[in-house]
Amino acid sequence: MRASNLLILTSKEIPSKAEFISHKLMLRSGMIRSLASGIYTWLPIGIRVLKNFKKLVRKEMDLICANEVLMSSIQPIELWKESNRYKQYGPELLRFKDRKKREFCLCPTNEEVITDLIRREILSYKHLPLILYQITTKFRDELRPRFGLIRAREFIMKDAYSFHINNSCLDNTYNIMYDAYNRILNSCCVDYRSVIAENGTIGGFCSHEFHILASSGEDKLVLSNNSKYAANNVIAEALSRNKKNYITKSSLTIIDLKRFNKFYIKTKVKMLIVSCKRNKLLALLLVNNHKLNNIKFEKHFELSKPLKLLTNEDILNVIGEHINFLGPIGLNLPIVVDKCVSLICDFTAGANQNNKVYVGINWNNDLPLPNIVDLRHVLAGEYSPDCVGKLLIKRSIEVGHIFKLGTKYSNVMNAKFMSSIGINKPFVMGCYGIGLTRIIAATIENNNDKYGIVWPEKLAPFEIVLIPINSHKTKEVIDLSEKLYTCLIKAQFDVLLDDRDIRLGHKLTEWELIGIPHRIFISERNKPKIEYNNRKNKKSIFINPDDLIHFLTSKNIFNFF
Repeated sequence: MRASNLLILTSKEIPSKAEFISHKLMLRSGMIRSLASGIYTWLPIGIRVLKNFKKLVRKEMDLICANEVLMSSIQPIELWKESNRYKQYGPELLRFKDRKKREFCLCPTNEEVITDLIRREILSYKHLPLILYQITTKFRDELRPRFGLIRAREFIMKDAYSFHINNSCLDNTYNIMYDAYNRILNSCCVDYRSVIAENGTIGGFCSHEFHILASSGEDKLVLSNNSKYAANNVIAEALSRNKKNYITKSSLTIIDLKRFNKFYIKTKVKMLIVSCKRNKLLALLLVNNHKLNNIKFEKHFELSKPLKLLTNEDILNVIGEHINFLGPIGLNLPIVVDKCVSLICDFTAGANQNNKVYVGINWNNDLPLPNIVDLRHVLAGEYSPDCVGKLLIKRSIEVGHIFKLGTKYSNVMNAKFMSSIGINKPFVMGCYGIGLTRIIAATIENNNDKYGIVWPEKLAPFEIVLIPINSHKTKEVIDLSEKLYTCLIKAQFDVLLDDRDIRLGHKLTEWELIGIPHRIFISERNKPKIEYNNRKNKKSIFINPDDLIHFLTSKNIFNFF
């Protein structure tokens, strides 16, 4: 393509509302423009990147024999009610009615639609296993869309669904898809991790998330510094160890808070009161500097969601004591303790009296050990649960999530197939999502410098840009540029010829910002050679024009990365 035919809408201005570097650079490089909050128009430069990524994803899906389909963005509400997710999904599901008052929604995900399709079309085990996927636009009515394409309301995803006769067959496909996702992210040249994850509203019994590490990310990953352990922060665990005894008392002691010093705080236990269903109250014990993990807690107990922690005022009304003085001894409420608290000796806690605390509390001596549950978020520096290394906490951007759904949807939607022994069985399912538009933004978070974007070659809008210098004044430069342009196209390179009559400095600034990997300068001064320049490391080399194709296709090119 010629630059004179390409809509290039770059900008020097840094958008005031853009927070993430990816959002700033996508706007400045002319990839996208904002239409409404969380909704964007893709411009030619951005579309070329998006097409390249779609091509990469389709190639990987073809390798695992997945079939591409295209489902409607509009879904009947009846399917969501049938799967029991209509209320569960909440306000992110954008609902509307047509002129006949029939209820629909804009699709955020497609488990219901694909299950409905398969239950009507696939009747025999002979068609299984089967993988179907699509690349399409999704919509989630985010309350606070922000960070550009990182948290948008409208986005493009590849979502795939697999159908199986049993869990063993599902495991095989799950592993194949897991490997495909790793290959996709490796091609993006990003620092990423796959981690054990929470299933969320999709459901199922096992899932992994794929995260691109970025200091600007909203998510947190817990990683071992010396092993392969990796998990999402909401389900991560740490190795619990017996705590050192800071106080050695022969018996339980009650003291006034005025005598309570920093020595005691080291083993102080805090108590939280939560409201369960039917207005029942439950007391939770955690180490003072530990934070309650709502996701872990909700897995174990029947709660009124969202989880409600009683305020100081609520506790005064219900129990008659301030929260700072609550403790497990003599409390007339069911108690659950975190694993770390169960291992502490001689700890301190409230005495359920104003300004009074117990010192030297020991389980099974001063009170029986109640129900023990992992209730907390882990802390950096704790030991990894696999006993190898210590835990690190890294910020990240979630870009993919794969699930073993089992029979969650097929059971509730009565989707069955005839088995080899003539018995109707529910389909065993998996689902696999990866966010194309989010990965593009996250890739920029990992690949940029002070000049602009540094695209990996497989995603770049063009592989090569030819930049003639003073071409409108020198016929030899024009002729050589046209010759190289033709040769590169014949050699199957995605090349752009900058034939615009504008200042060289403006051209260089634009291509630095847009981030095309390979730049070739043709000038009168350098003849008979041309200058090759690499966007990533700024290295240059002068080569003969006739050797250009060989240079670009040889291993020598990798010395410049």
